[in-house]
Amino acid sequence: MAIAHRFCTFYLDEVWFGLKVESVQEVLATPAITPVPLAPRAIAGLVNLRGRIVTTIDLRRHLRFADRPSTPPPTLLIVHYGCGLIGLLVTRMGEVVEALESGLETATLGELVVEVYTFPGRLLHVLGLDRVVGGGNEAH
Repeated sequence: MAIAHRFCTFYLDEVWFGLKVESVQEVLATPAITPVPLAPRAIAGLVNLRGRIVTTIDLRRHLRFADRPSTPPPTLLIVHYGCGLIGLLVTRMGEVVEALESGLETATLGELVVEVYTFPGRLLHVLGLDRVVGGGNEAH
């Protein structure tokens, strides 16, 4: 029997990414983001989420995509990390998908992409949350 993994998917431009579904808390329209002076370029700022201060990462900057167009506004993906929450700015949300291990590709991956799954007509790039938040490729 093939093992299935569930991913919450999203897009940066037209590139399809995913995170393990159990790490995702919620998806929100982007609230006001307060910039943090002297923070790395990938840190978009801080968000007040119902009284909790959440650090927000701009995945476009972190993955070295072109600067974000002014419209449409990004979507905020809130994920569990350690004992807290992190916000990830994405272009738009996708769906929750199941990927079978048989679709796992062996490919040369970047520092932040830990797995790639094949789906009909597209590839799902699975991000390692520990690498994104804790130690991946810093974009300055």
